[in-house]
Amino acid sequence: MTKPGDEYDVVPFPRMRQLIVDSGRLAKQKHRIRALVEFDVTKARSFINEHKARTGETLSFTAYVIFCLSRAVEADKNIHAYRNWRNNLIMFKDVDVLTYVEVVMDGNQFPLAHIVRAANRKSWHEIHEEIRSVQADPEKGPKARQRQTIEWILLLPSFFRDIVYRLVNRRPHLWKQQVGTVYLTSVGMFGKGSGWGIAFSAHTLGIVLGGIRETPVVIDGRVEVRECLNVTADFDHDLIDGGPAARFIEHFKKLIENGHGLENKTQMGSSMHEK
Repeated sequence: MTKPGDEYDVVPFPRMRQLIVDSGRLAKQKHRIRALVEFDVTKARSFINEHKARTGETLSFTAYVIFCLSRAVEADKNIHAYRNWRNNLIMFKDVDVLTYVEVVMDGNQFPLAHIVRAANRKSWHEIHEEIRSVQADPEKGPKARQRQTIEWILLLPSFFRDIVYRLVNRRPHLWKQQVGTVYLTSVGMFGKGSGWGIAFSAHTLGIVLGGIRETPVVIDGRVEVRECLNVTADFDHDLIDGGPAARFIEHFKKLIENGHGLENKTQMGSSMHEK
């Protein structure tokens, strides 16, 4: 009989991974529609490269995407609306973006969940500094401090955890407090080349940033090589129809491709922006 160590090893299943399993079960209850699109990010990437060459500081590209995303959501608050147990829609004024920051904890790389609160009222530089602060000292992050509590919750039977998740899901203010109003993750940071990511999300809006590739684009009758980002937008179809979803994507894309906020990375963006 083959024993551990001869042909294989046995290691404990990481308890925190159970959160992913639980999230998947919750997401299966949603009816999702997805759009796979490309954004021309040449202007933003050039700005970041030039800034690094001039100052030595590496600005966070994810922070810039969050900056633009929050402005696009703010322009149409239905995009991050949630239904409560009374069957009313709650449309929050602040855009809280849940994202993942890769940090080192206990000697291992770990994707730490972090919520950028009121991202629509923060500048790109403020969001950048917030992400860098979490990377520099993850133990001080709010989610890191909740880790022990989460581990205790994960000791509960799965059927009981599912009841808790459903209760939180129908209480928008509690949902916002725990997991934000919008979800953004980046799979492109872990490799090179193009490609779209398909993730599961229990949020009304989820954004997955994929790969970046150089591709020829016709601009003003000329062919130019541009850097294009693969973006997957994931909507809860119970709340968002195709038309509003398409208009949101167009606005989000316009903000990024036009380099919104690049002229002054420390300035606070206005509440609403032209479409």
